[in-house]
Amino acid sequence: MRGMIVAVLLISGLLSGCAHNYFNVPYENLADRIKVLGIIPIMVDADSDIRHPQKEQLSQIVTEMNRKYEQQFVRKVKGTGNFYTVALMDGSPELIFSNLLFRREKRDDATIQYNKYFWKNEELRDYIRKNNLDAVMAIVVSGLTRSDKIYSGNLFSTSLTSDYNFLTMTAQILDQNGTILWEYPNFRRRFLTYYPMINLQYPDFSEAEANLLLKASLKFRTLDGIRRLFEQKRKDIMLHETQVTEIYSKQFNEMLDLLKYDSEADKKGPSATTEKPQPSDLQPKGAEQSATGAVKAVKPPEALPVAESTGAAVTNIEPKKQPVVEEQKPLENVIVPATGSTL
Repeated sequence: MRGMIVAVLLISGLLSGCAHNYFNVPYENLADRIKVLGIIPIMVDADSDIRHPQKEQLSQIVTEMNRKYEQQFVRKVKGTGNFYTVALMDGSPELIFSNLLFRREKRDDATIQYNKYFWKNEELRDYIRKNNLDAVMAIVVSGLTRSDKIYSGNLFSTSLTSDYNFLTMTAQILDQNGTILWEYPNFRRRFLTYYPMINLQYPDFSEAEANLLLKASLKFRTLDGIRRLFEQKRKDIMLHETQVTEIYSKQFNEMLDLLKYDSEADKKGPSATTEKPQPSDLQPKGAEQSATGAVKAVKPPEALPVAESTGAAVTNIEPKKQPVVEEQKPLENVIVPATGSTL
């Protein structure tokens, strides 16, 4: 019974966290601050912790793959409807990166290890103004070494815990003042996750098994193998290949989930912004509403006693009190909101 209660509370917590603002600014300010968003071509930090023996050729492959699939991400960001205009910027990502980069810092925040980037304020401001933008999104692929545990594909009891060299992706949305309006990895979410793009190394369990070694050795993937991994397509529920790559789609979907937000009007719904007309506004003149909500006709007032033609004065004759009927506006002058109207 206690387990069921915990499960219900966990599910309710997950559902309540679906509509969350992962930006560093309130909902009502976001649309005013970012109308035109420019996405810088995905950059590669070749001077980061990339330990592959063919580092230069690897950086070229990653740059090529970035340019091949970054348009998919731009279309997905447009599809969120968060911004009035989303555009992929022109220019060489290598030159833009070298011009804007101030410094890199390896961080370990809340058990999440990643590379955080800081940018030159003046150069960033000039870049945004030159391109007539409100903000830019800077996406960087970099190298990172961290501890991980890799299991054998055939023998799940066999594993190797070691320091592996990864390629990771980080992203930020910045305004012309250098303020970080949004970032990935994101620490405003309830449950923190951050997945690397690709592990550049692998433990050779086959060699260890064939040579009766107690520990598998670490090896770097070949460049051809890395290229094939980048181009591996994601499969649908029918195990058919799609046009979306496994590696990039996982990274893009993670970021898109953090880019979605509900405006205040969307959260309130149409009933909160559209006031229902009062029943009295919809009734024609000469009608009143009963306590049950039914509309009934009002009985016309009885005629007052009339004095006889003899001219005698009429005294102590009080007119019978009638219910006061509030004068209603003609129906044609009433503006009734359309049912189900929205913002």
